[in-house]
Amino acid sequence: MWIICDILPDAGLSGFTTNSSIVDESAESLAYQISLAVILSIITLATTLSNAFVIATISQSKKLQTPANFLIASLAVTDLLVSILVMPICVLYTVIHTWTLGQIVCDIWLSSDITCCTASILHLCVIALDRYWAITDAVEYSKKRTTGRAAGMVATAWVIAISISLPPLFWRQVKADELTSCSVNTDHIFYTIYSTFGAFYIPTLLLIVLYGRIYVEARKRILKQSPKKVGKRLTSAHLVSNSPGSAASTSSLQCGRHDAQSSDTGSSTSENQVKVTVSDAVLEKKRISAARERKATKTLGIILGAYIICWLPFFIYTLLVATCDTCLNPELFDFFTWLGYLNSLINPIIYTMSNEDFKKAFHKLTRFRCCRL
Repeated sequence: MWIICDILPDAGLSGFTTNSSIVDESAESLAYQISLAVILSIITLATTLSNAFVIATISQSKKLQTPANFLIASLAVTDLLVSILVMPICVLYTVIHTWTLGQIVCDIWLSSDITCCTASILHLCVIALDRYWAITDAVEYSKKRTTGRAAGMVATAWVIAISISLPPLFWRQVKADELTSCSVNTDHIFYTIYSTFGAFYIPTLLLIVLYGRIYVEARKRILKQSPKKVGKRLTSAHLVSNSPGSAASTSSLQCGRHDAQSSDTGSSTSENQVKVTVSDAVLEKKRISAARERKATKTLGIILGAYIICWLPFFIYTLLVATCDTCLNPELFDFFTWLGYLNSLINPIIYTMSNEDFKKAFHKLTRFRCCRL
């Protein structure tokens, strides 16, 4: 009896402790899922709004409707598709880690994911190629830089992206049982190499080469625009009354009629002065141009750096998983995936905030929208 009495309370207490710990773990898991869903939803919404504003800004401003900005608008459309077709479903799949939408939706989602993300990366190459030609062959390329040519470059990017996303559809088999996961089959190592090199490694190498050449050319221009000799000067003069004189970049000439030195009344000076402003117009113009080149070079570095930081971990991990089955970590893979999606949010911010015309048009558009509301 003593043994039974001693055991029963302990067993009851142990069961209570176990149930309590299970409840706590469930509550923590639910709180984590809700927090994760909120964060990912905010990223998705921000990506949608930022790219939509870029498209609206370019469509509403005639000044921005140029072939170069057409490429930026096309990039915004691609990133907008990522935020609409890919990211919302990925939020659900990342949070619950179980696929509940069926085989057909899985196939469409994976194809959209590969196509849109690859097209977004290739758009960066197209924009870099356009700027490279504009800098290295400005005179000739200005004649060829048309909207039709830009549309052809965009179409080429989409064709390549689609060609990378199509192959998995041919060997993907429809499962009779309930589908619980949705991912690209990594058993086909040759496709993994083909897709990663076509979607990332080759475009990245192209971007590094193009931005390197652009940087070198920009540096040459900056050095040329810092001459040792002073250029032509422009001089302006105007009459200033009761002026004490000029300072720094101005010189003043005092004019007046003086009486003879032998005169008893002394010398009399007119209170009027001529203010002569001397400005080096050529030097000032070159300084402004050099500042723009430095800003453009800095922007290129930010663009390339953000792109590599966002996408490099994902594609390295994809190749690693294809060769090592035990290396797959779902949480780490989800993190790298969303880090890549984040590039679709960063792109419109970098391209628009580094352009003064975009800033002015964007502020004008937002003021117009606010006034209408």
